[in-house]
Amino acid sequence: MKQVVVTIDGPAGAGKSSVAKLLARRLGYRLLDTGAIYRAVALVAKRAGTPWTEGAACAQIARDLDISYDFVGDKNHVFVAGEDVSAQIRTPDISQGASQVSAHPEVRAALLELQRRLGAGGGVVVEGRDTGTVVFPTAEAKFFLTATDVERTRRRVAELAATGAAVDFEVTLREIRERDQRDASRDVAPMVPAADAVLVDSSTQTLEEVVESLAATVESRAHTP
Repeated sequence: MKQVVVTIDGPAGAGKSSVAKLLARRLGYRLLDTGAIYRAVALVAKRAGTPWTEGAACAQIARDLDISYDFVGDKNHVFVAGEDVSAQIRTPDISQGASQVSAHPEVRAALLELQRRLGAGGGVVVEGRDTGTVVFPTAEAKFFLTATDVERTRRRVAELAATGAAVDFEVTLREIRERDQRDASRDVAPMVPAADAVLVDSSTQTLEEVVESLAATVESRAHTP
């Protein structure tokens, strides 16, 4: 069976991270979280006092970014210059920052080569917002995972509450809607399904059901000459 590139795109809270992690484990593939790269740029920019609105400065940070991934237990951890920043890049503040940073064409251009290099050779599950349309347009298996905004908010609130963070449902819902609008309407690489992507609504499916469905599709594509 050949090793293929699998892309999973979709909005925040659709379950991409959980699905991508389990799918990668199920297939024996590597896992590449492209959203974490933009989050890492936003985190490094914030630490350096660089405004997220400064495209050229953020692009330089992107070009210099030293990022790596490694499974620690059953979680895919993100490291920047050797520091585990997995928790720091998942805060609501950095989520908003990542959305702003990713809207800069020069930042996206700077990170495109990095993402393609990390996913070279196949045998990889790539998670993000434009992985099937821009980063890996010739990927053999593409998916666009979504859920209702209310369901995605419920999941996000539960995720943050589990870390001890105090979160407000209505505020989180508003932030998700604002991010959806920003990500879908940006001029460069808007968040839209690839023409050949399989659309998957996870609103009423269990995580296991989604993973089983995607795995079956990937395995059928991997067997195709």
